Amino acid sequence: MDTTTQSNTVKMAGKLDGARVAAEIKREAAEGAERLLREHGIRPRLVTVLVGEDPASAVYVRNKVRTCEELGLASEPHQLPADTPAPRLLEMIAEFNRREDVDGLLVQLPLPKGVDESAVIEAIDPAKDVDGFHPVNVGRMMQRRPALLPCTPAGIVELLVREGVKISGARVCVVGRSNIVGRPVAELLLQRDATVTICHSRTDCLSEVTREADILIVAIGRPGYIRAEHVRPGATVVDVGMNRLTHEDDVSVLFGLDAPRRLKSLRERGYTLVGDVNPAEVERVAGRLTPVPGGVGLLTVAMLMRNTVEAARRRRGL
Repeated sequence: MDTTTQSNTVKMAGKLDGARVAAEIKREAAEGAERLLREHGIRPRLVTVLVGEDPASAVYVRNKVRTCEELGLASEPHQLPADTPAPRLLEMIAEFNRREDVDGLLVQLPLPKGVDESAVIEAIDPAKDVDGFHPVNVGRMMQRRPALLPCTPAGIVELLVREGVKISGARVCVVGRSNIVGRPVAELLLQRDATVTICHSRTDCLSEVTREADILIVAIGRPGYIRAEHVRPGATVVDVGMNRLTHEDDVSVLFGLDAPRRLKSLRERGYTLVGDVNPAEVERVAGRLTPVPGGVGLLTVAMLMRNTVEAARRRRGL
């Protein structure tokens, strides 16, 4: 073999197949829902509440409703005006809590300004909290007791396990400390015997910390922030970010060889999606990498379906 050609060959990161794992989880949820209907006459029901007209939130809710219908779950979407008074929203939640036919209750975040999100989350019956955000479920998770787990963190763990990534004994670095992703995913991986470090915006010499990780999980909401210098060669990288790019210069910088396809998408749709990882750089260093889109986002919806079926089963002691 020509040694010059060999030395110029760059091995690209393998893909962590979020689409395959999400399809597997959804299939299991559909089987669980079918079994509940066949054996107990129960069709798990998910109620979604959307306050206001945020376009991204509307898309997320439509995806959840459509997935319910595909898997044989009952869906009940409710949309309220952005100026809905908080007492009215809390009254609706109380009614859904009382209804025996409602198994899962999800209030789409973020809520309009002026609405106390914590109060809304805490108003949901923990047994119907399929987002896994209620303090009761968070506390049970921290104590390693049965709980409805937050969907994105639990989905990340499922992805790693089902894709054969070694967790026990691995050094994991989580970049981001939110209550929605960073902190819970760190806890779930700690429970699987990983050694976990959490980094954030105040971490000094970030790349020195992240380069020690066998598994790097990034959830900071900054497009393309994690670069080659942050990644240990051969590491597994999970990109939780979902950011819209609307400028062609940014697309050219972040996507490398994939830039022409992404530019075409930008011109047709007005935007293209990128995660918190710089794909052009990181895919040349990492061993495996989640795509954006087509990675963690698909798992979040799949885990929501699983939680809804699980909530229907647990509420009835089945």
